[in-house]
Amino acid sequence: MDKATRKRILDVLDANRIMSIATLRSDGWPQATTVGYVNDGLAIWFLCGRDSQKATNLARDDRVSLTINGDPSDIMAITGLSMAAHAIPVTNRAEAEKVLRLMPAKYPEQKALPVAMPTPDDVSLFRIEPSVISVLDYTLGFGHADLVTCP
Repeated sequence: MDKATRKRILDVLDANRIMSIATLRSDGWPQATTVGYVNDGLAIWFLCGRDSQKATNLARDDRVSLTINGDPSDIMAITGLSMAAHAIPVTNRAEAEKVLRLMPAKYPEQKALPVAMPTPDDVSLFRIEPSVISVLDYTLGFGHADLVTCP
């Protein structure tokens, strides 16, 4: 991946905090849901309830598709990411604690949480490992996307 594409990916990751993620249900149907995420550079994590449908689906099949984008008023200003990835459970306690420490910084206007911040024992944490990233950038032309294959 070249420096310009890497910067465009980082710009989208850093400017947003919500993603739509599709997992596979046991009956084969995709299930798309909205989750918050945090990133540290290109590393991306999200959390969900231990008993959630997402966690159940991912325990069976870790493949996901996801999108991250804003909502500009000008259609020609649309930028975003679409990924085919694997959602890998975070089992390392230090990594899990790091992810949870990153969460409040993604929501600086949230002065106090309505509930206590979860611990790694309370939630399922997943690290996104992309296989393919589509970098959508309408500022370069309607529907323009660059495809990046990840190692």
